[in-house]
Amino acid sequence: MPQLGQTCASAFPHSPQNFLPASFSEPQDEHVTRSATCSLYSAVAGLSIGAATLRDVPAELIEASGELSATRAWWLRVPAVLLSPRSVFFALREEDDEDVAARAEPLLLIVWLAGMASVLATPTASGLLDDRDYDSMLVAVWTFVAGGLYGVVGYFVAGFGVYFGVRLLGSLGSFRRARQTVGFALVPLAASLLLVLPLRLAIYGGDTFRDGGADDGSGERALLAAQLAFVAWSLALIVLGVRVTHGWTWPRAFVAVAAAAALLAAMLGVFLMV
Repeated sequence: MPQLGQTCASAFPHSPQNFLPASFSEPQDEHVTRSATCSLYSAVAGLSIGAATLRDVPAELIEASGELSATRAWWLRVPAVLLSPRSVFFALREEDDEDVAARAEPLLLIVWLAGMASVLATPTASGLLDDRDYDSMLVAVWTFVAGGLYGVVGYFVAGFGVYFGVRLLGSLGSFRRARQTVGFALVPLAASLLLVLPLRLAIYGGDTFRDGGADDGSGERALLAAQLAFVAWSLALIVLGVRVTHGWTWPRAFVAVAAAAALLAAMLGVFLMV
């Protein structure tokens, strides 16, 4: 695909213009992908990984299961964040309106689940069943509603923080790309809700939501450590996402995220003082 200022695009693999994103639309011989996203696409069509070349995958997918829609592609990228995050964050560079719109539902699910995981880790959640007005059903409703609100607000606030950080380091990227980078980086935190919470409920039952119950002790500390590991994973993915979407070095991406964290800490401090 010709670039700005070019009359034609060379098919030669090492032509410098072919290192620009749009030029990758012309696949090269023996150019085989090994990303998790590629593996997922191949599984959908029943293809082997060896057949998953840039030249062969699109044609064989159309024949095997019809053209892969942008919406389906982004749903497939959600679990791919855990396996091959670089390919997912690189895809966020795409500015096509259809592709951008296709990210909305996967992002909503990720943000909602991450928000639920976050509110369940608060002191408020640990004492819900101490209130006689609460039962198991009301706890579930509270988790869903409060988690959704917490997740959506956190998504935009954290996205603004990252936007501030990358702009400070010279980025010309949009606020949308910054917050979507944060959104897909939250996949590990969202996954923790589906892994840690069932385990905690299986071990402690209703004491999970009671102060001073059976969930006090080394077992609870181990579960808390697991939860914090998922949080650290998501933070690391934010740094990786900034690096990949902007093509920056590790130090520059880390400084941008550190600036974002400093801004968010300052905002929180002001909020607590008011």
